[in-house]
Amino acid sequence: MEKETLASLTALGHPQRLAIFRLLMRRYPDAVPAGEIGAALSLKPSTASVYLSSLLDAGLITQKRQGTSLLYAIHMTALQRVFDYLLLDCCRGRPEVCSPLSQFTASGVIPMSGEKLSVLFLCTGNSARSIFAEAILRREAGDRFEVYSAGTYPSAEINRFALDVLRQKGHDISGLRAKNAREFTGQGAPAFDFVFTVCNRAANEECPAWEGQPITAHWGMADPVKATGTDAEKSLAFQNAYGTLFNRIKAFSALPLDTLDRMSLQKAIDALSRTKAGETA
Repeated sequence: MEKETLASLTALGHPQRLAIFRLLMRRYPDAVPAGEIGAALSLKPSTASVYLSSLLDAGLITQKRQGTSLLYAIHMTALQRVFDYLLLDCCRGRPEVCSPLSQFTASGVIPMSGEKLSVLFLCTGNSARSIFAEAILRREAGDRFEVYSAGTYPSAEINRFALDVLRQKGHDISGLRAKNAREFTGQGAPAFDFVFTVCNRAANEECPAWEGQPITAHWGMADPVKATGTDAEKSLAFQNAYGTLFNRIKAFSALPLDTLDRMSLQKAIDALSRTKAGETA
């Protein structure tokens, strides 16, 4: 196991390989096309291929073919073995010394940042998906959560089809607006317990280092703003996006947050990324 661990650490010792690894961690459990990885990190296809091969040889990622594309994902089982080795061998089984999770309570349950848990939904434009998520969680469980949304490159205004869907679903849209993620960083920014990305582009970007190490997850989904066709076809795309987020958020708000340890909670939240419109978790 020592040989495998050294190979993993060596592979992560290069800044660009580390950048790929971090991107795939943000996208987990997604499998991401090589072209998308290269584009997100401004890497030539040949260069990205070399770095991906190194991470693959080190056992840190997996590869599968889908049509003509090669898709890559974090090899979580192998990564956990590396962490276990470092903790049990190098740290002599003392998590209070080595593990960043020592910031959490002895029971492993996440601490409350305040009377309510604070949640941020991120996407690129903050004009549809993250706005939907903000509105849904606020209505479904606003008594237990402080809810925010933002965009890494926010639109000037919320998409009109998104507003139509929210009106149809009976949401109060008076306080909704497109916001820049920078509003939620720096002095005076909220301390988040959860940060969710709901679009692939936002997850591919290096987002701010959120204070307090909130639980993060990627709930990637198609962007309804990019839908084409008639107004009815575009409206259907927004309805589907709303339905998918509603199911995920309904399941999230039903989780027993006061009893789950961090690892169990992370696993449950990651699983919700596979829930679609019309499905239950």
